[in-house]
Amino acid sequence: MDFNNLIKSPSQWLQPTGPENDVVLSTRVRLARNVVGRPFSSRLSPQDREELEAYLKDAIFETVSPERGSPPKARLPAGKATARRRGLTWFELDGMSEIDRRCLFERHLISHELATSQGPRGVAVDPTQHIAIMVNEEDHLRLQVILSGFQSQATWREADAIDDRIEKRLTYTFSPKLGYLTACPTNVGTGMRASAMLHLPGLVLTRQIEKVFRAVARMRLAVRGLYGEGTQATGDFYQISNQASLGKTEEEILKALDAVVGQIIVYEKQAREVLAGESPTALDDKIYRSWGLLTNARMISSEETLMLLSVARLGVHLGRLEGVDIATINELFILTRPGHIQHIRGAELAESERDVARADYIRKRLGSD
Repeated sequence: MDFNNLIKSPSQWLQPTGPENDVVLSTRVRLARNVVGRPFSSRLSPQDREELEAYLKDAIFETVSPERGSPPKARLPAGKATARRRGLTWFELDGMSEIDRRCLFERHLISHELATSQGPRGVAVDPTQHIAIMVNEEDHLRLQVILSGFQSQATWREADAIDDRIEKRLTYTFSPKLGYLTACPTNVGTGMRASAMLHLPGLVLTRQIEKVFRAVARMRLAVRGLYGEGTQATGDFYQISNQASLGKTEEEILKALDAVVGQIIVYEKQAREVLAGESPTALDDKIYRSWGLLTNARMISSEETLMLLSVARLGVHLGRLEGVDIATINELFILTRPGHIQHIRGAELAESERDVARADYIRKRLGSD
């Protein structure tokens, strides 16, 4: 799988197949790990980073899917990819174009830190894009699994199984008292960040979202935007995750997340029923105005696109916007981001040019051109 094929392929977690996928877009478990006897990434020299990258890449390919041969020992030219075993592909970020790195970030395959940092670093991705293993991020290794809908236990089981296989080759930095040692103190302990990406237009439109935030804060969980830490909520998407992992087991972290997200799902569905029951005409007007802009606009910003798609998604799930493929709507949340629009056009574009290209792409995907 080369980079172009990756961009053309839909991410598995965007498909509307998982439990409660009308409210929960995806569930993610990310594990932060470091190799014993080596400084944290911020203290590594360029040569040390290169050596560690090669070492971790070998470990990933030899243990995650060991039925076929080893990956090449030499570092690949910038931006190149090599596939080994079950289709796992290694993407070398050092020297990769900014647009391509941005695409990986927009797909939730790498973090903002990995996309914008310098030096040897990369990510191993499986063909369905639900597994991504980052190397030389804030921590030496960050392993993540993302599944469609709300399935925290299944996501954790898969991440844990992959982690166990890698640990057969590596020795992680671990304290019997504290747990896994990580660059950021909030990850010390299990090293796990479990999160759910929720679509909450009902709670936003009925002005109940602040109550939800307060309830989440009381449970010591964090609310972030579409791209996690440091991002604002757009398109009525909110990421709910644990704030710290020290002093708790993985099961306790997941139990707290399940309890909060389960209740939010109930509240969101109730809010949608209120909107449909008390203000059906106003709701339909909002839905079809959004649809009209999506299918007819000649210029459209990234921010406006997310909001319009959010309303359209609500309309589809409420059965008020018929004949629209929800998988296409989900994919457009990613494919209309700046990096993807520029990659699709094959050129770096100014913001106004992206707005034109985005509108054109949306009309074609939704069949209005």
